[in-house]
Amino acid sequence: MTSLMREPWQDAEPVPERAPRRWSAPPRPVWEEEPTRAGLAGKGIALTIACLGILFPLWIVIVTSLSSRRTIDEAGGLVMVPKSITFVAYTELLGGGQVTRAAVVSILVTLVGTLFSMAVSVLCAYGLSRTGSLGHRWILMLLLATMFFSAGLIPTYLLVQTLGLTDSYLALILPSAISVFNILVLRGFFMGISQELIDSARIDGAGDFRILWQLVMPLSRAVLAVITLFYAVGYWSAWFNASLYLNDQDMMPLQNVMIQLVQKQEAPVGLGQAIKTGQLSGLAVQMAVMVMALLPVAVLSPFVQRHFKKGMLTGAVKG
Repeated sequence: MTSLMREPWQDAEPVPERAPRRWSAPPRPVWEEEPTRAGLAGKGIALTIACLGILFPLWIVIVTSLSSRRTIDEAGGLVMVPKSITFVAYTELLGGGQVTRAAVVSILVTLVGTLFSMAVSVLCAYGLSRTGSLGHRWILMLLLATMFFSAGLIPTYLLVQTLGLTDSYLALILPSAISVFNILVLRGFFMGISQELIDSARIDGAGDFRILWQLVMPLSRAVLAVITLFYAVGYWSAWFNASLYLNDQDMMPLQNVMIQLVQKQEAPVGLGQAIKTGQLSGLAVQMAVMVMALLPVAVLSPFVQRHFKKGMLTGAVKG
């Protein structure tokens, strides 16, 4: 009687447990052929050559900056194989004077400029992402027009001069504070956030600023990290505004001092004396300044690299 009352699924044989699945490459489309050994080897060789083409010049710059004057003279210029390592070029650069002051100026301009640019860009992008905001369509068209038409260099210089920004650090920030492309990327990402989340927060009594700060920005960490890196690299690498609007040599950022050292236009007093007496090689100083200029970007880029795919592609496709 008991066997007649059994359910059909109770008579089924037990399914043997599967072994844990190992990681495997994602399946290929049916139209894509399996890679051959020659193809895989060719890809590996091509990637290796590309990496060497990128890393080898950096290696030469770093090794030359750490080489003594004698090693540089024996190599006849740039050093490829390190022989005697010395940090004289870096100690002289960081020991005070114009280079140290220029590095501090670059750091402060980068921090203040990035914060200001991100604040304005986020506020503008969030306002434009709300389709019901006042005049958002006309403001968007006006911003798009600036991507194709500009007043030119002379009107921009006259405007900066009229506002009294020459020989001021604001001249390094305000003329290039906003990038319309970055605003459009942020706008596209903000428009991809679920409208139901924003409506529910608004029903709970949250205002626009609270929604932006506590809801939208935490969900947009990827794109915010990418845009922050874009602005920071732009400010750190900028040199044209300083050469155009600054006349005081003590106010120059690091990039302009680096240009002067590389072109041998003018060297700081302490460095110039060390180079003349033979204690220091001018080429080592030039390479050391290049390393100092590239170091912040090289350090920050790996931490933001994982956000590039999500931040840029999502922000560029949606909206």
